[in-house]
Amino acid sequence: MNKPTQSFVCSVCGKTHDGLRTDTAFTLPDIVWAISEEERDQRAKWTTDLCQMDEKYFIRCLLPIAFTDQPGYYGWGVWAQVEWPTFQRYLELYETDGTTEPPVTGVLANEIEAYGETIGLPVTIQFGSDSQRPTISFAESERHCLARETAVGMSYARYHEVLVTRGNK
Repeated sequence: MNKPTQSFVCSVCGKTHDGLRTDTAFTLPDIVWAISEEERDQRAKWTTDLCQMDEKYFIRCLLPIAFTDQPGYYGWGVWAQVEWPTFQRYLELYETDGTTEPPVTGVLANEIEAYGETIGLPVTIQFGSDSQRPTISFAESERHCLARETAVGMSYARYHEVLVTRGNK
């Protein structure tokens, strides 16, 4: 059996995995990451799933983009800024199944380089099960290229373009 010639080191688990990366995770919302470490330590609290800076609230979500010519999807682990009631409800449901909750709204809190300006794009958030992050989708009327690609999927060639923008060749 031949092993894939490509591999990557996962930034989350630190292990080497065969194949090409099929996800990208943002550590923090861009607005939080942009301030100095000292200021961040004073003004923000965060885990791998939740973040609060001053009176701003963020939830880590999955933005999946299906592949059109291979199985699976490319997953963007992005942050969505939400209002306090949404953040509070997510905290209440954090260790339970939230899949039957009605969708909530927010805005993207990360700039996804492969798609131009993405911070502030309006999103719909669907809470997941106790072991899944919420997922993000866009309104059908959203014309941004990220929303369009999310709706129609990404080809293998486009997948490689995205990898190059993320520093993988």
